[in-house]
Amino acid sequence: MQQSRLLPSAFAAALLAGCAGPATRADAPAVAIVAPPAVQPPAPMPAPPTSPPMGAELAQLERLAPDADPGVLALALEARACAVRNGTVDPASRLAVIDYSRPSTAKRLWVFDLAQPRLLHHEHVAHGQGTGDNLARRFSNADGSHATSLGLFRTAETYMGGNGYSLRMDGLDPGFNDNARRRAIVVHGADYAEPSRIPALGRLGRSHGCPAVRRSVARVLIDDLKQRQLLFAYADDADFLRRGRSFACDGRSAGQILAQAREAARRGGLPQDAVAAP
Repeated sequence: MQQSRLLPSAFAAALLAGCAGPATRADAPAVAIVAPPAVQPPAPMPAPPTSPPMGAELAQLERLAPDADPGVLALALEARACAVRNGTVDPASRLAVIDYSRPSTAKRLWVFDLAQPRLLHHEHVAHGQGTGDNLARRFSNADGSHATSLGLFRTAETYMGGNGYSLRMDGLDPGFNDNARRRAIVVHGADYAEPSRIPALGRLGRSHGCPAVRRSVARVLIDDLKQRQLLFAYADDADFLRRGRSFACDGRSAGQILAQAREAARRGGLPQDAVAAP
């Protein structure tokens, strides 16, 4: 009788030696060994989603606001992306951007409808008395500072107050603007925010920290921004830009985002392979 072939595996050899003894005779019955099924490794977990697009949306905003700093627009979009990802706002939320690195004599407020997309407003906006004269230099989250706060705000309800029709906001950046509601930092209209004041003062008038706009546009602008939209306030402030946590959901710093967007704008647009899909 021809000798049977045994499964050449450590598992088979160990089983034969330990249970049946060695097979020494040609006519010794072969022990059929069934190899255990291969264990399939678990399927890899999908990678966490990257931040929504800085490329496609940034290009849209640059077309709508060609005089805006593309780096500031990119930071605003990254902050918005994290808020959408965390469920803080709806993906269709509107976005207001204020660039306080510009003087108050310049139009430095833009309001975007990203769902369309379109530019809804481009306006002058006042900063706080504690923040500076024409140039915004000091920022605070503290009560009584009369200073402007930086970061991402979520808009809330409207009300009629001492400055007329006004819009409450909640600050989403701990340590930088999360006292906004307690400080009554709201969007409102004001006579001192009229650009006609600039020739006499050499600057716009100043608030107690609120982003105040001219009265004739205040109601429409507030209605466009009320109820869980976003406002992003930027300045070249070292503390804000080097804050401990990463600026973007994917871990990039403010400096990286600013540099990438500005360099891409200088070269004529972001490379498509650096853009995440919506």
